[in-house]
Amino acid sequence: MSDRPDLVSFPITLRYEHRVIFTRNVFAPDNDALADVLTPREPGGKARALVFWDAGLAQAFPGLPAQLKAWFAGRADRLALEGEPVALPGGETVKNDFHQLERVWSEINTAKLCRHSFVIAIGGGAVLDMVGFGAATAHRGIPIVRLPTTSLSQGDGGLGVKNGVNYFTKKNWLGSFVVPHAVVNDLSFLHALPPRDRRAGLIEALKVALVRDAAFFEFIAARVDALATFEPEAYEAVIRESARQHMEHIAAGGDPFERGSARPLDFGHWAAHKLEQLSEFRVSHGEAVAVGMAIDLIYARRIGLLAEPAAERILGIIQRLGFELFAPIKQIRAASGRQDMLDGLEEFREHLGGRLSIPMIRAPGDRLEVHEMDGPVVKAAFEELRMRYG
Repeated sequence: MSDRPDLVSFPITLRYEHRVIFTRNVFAPDNDALADVLTPREPGGKARALVFWDAGLAQAFPGLPAQLKAWFAGRADRLALEGEPVALPGGETVKNDFHQLERVWSEINTAKLCRHSFVIAIGGGAVLDMVGFGAATAHRGIPIVRLPTTSLSQGDGGLGVKNGVNYFTKKNWLGSFVVPHAVVNDLSFLHALPPRDRRAGLIEALKVALVRDAAFFEFIAARVDALATFEPEAYEAVIRESARQHMEHIAAGGDPFERGSARPLDFGHWAAHKLEQLSEFRVSHGEAVAVGMAIDLIYARRIGLLAEPAAERILGIIQRLGFELFAPIKQIRAASGRQDMLDGLEEFREHLGGRLSIPMIRAPGDRLEVHEMDGPVVKAAFEELRMRYG
């Protein structure tokens, strides 16, 4: 309390519960992992829910809508599915089409959901982002339950407190910070993914290891060949640990709603976000992060921040995991080039506010923030990438 008689303040600490649950076959008749988090606000009532799902799942899981409805029907005494599951296009295009966001709002309105209801989003990170933003802005916030179905979203993007859609051709220009009611990771989804999508989560696992935990980096390095072929035991262990590391940072990193300028988990992301945009999202987020990390690793080596043996070892691991370090850049439209990539630095700063803050590493697990980057050195790193891997 202030000693000024005309100024009174009452600081209050708010607490949030953030749950991530790992399971298998979430809609099996005897699996209650999801049901256990869909709790009605009042005793004896039914939890009302509306489901949005990524239509891209239909190829690998053609019976998913019917299985989902049967699962709800088997719990009709405590759960109510409000309407047919709503299919949405997957991938980044769903975040670029404002009509899809309006569709989410319309379906929520038609189902007469309220803040005692639940929106369930099943799919990859883009669908989770868009549906999450729709839920966050309907009635000032309907609880969201996420069921991530890709390796990226189960190990990273689906776990956090961010939602958003792309606008003005910029990633996540419209968005919100909301702690999800729960995140349920069904590992069985991962093994039906095509190799490109299974691989994507590994680069974010490597990223979080580099910025947070040298032991986790060595765990990945020791299993790199098994991970490259998606050997189940190693692959699932890395996705689970990636999720734990990301969750631990969100809970204990001191800035879950990103009020500061630092984003330590975004190593390699300033270039990755720009590469995605310039390729018109033909380059996936995982592929773009691999390139972005390579640019920053070479930059860190060139300015004497990262020892050459360490930089080369990490670059080699990225390649052995199956990522290409220059080919995605060839998908940039013809009018773009290095200067356009450099524009990503200013956009990164603008998105965060305040001064530029880029995470770099001195060694695996040894992170620091840099607040300016030398344009000619960035260009030289880009050119080295082209010469070595182009």
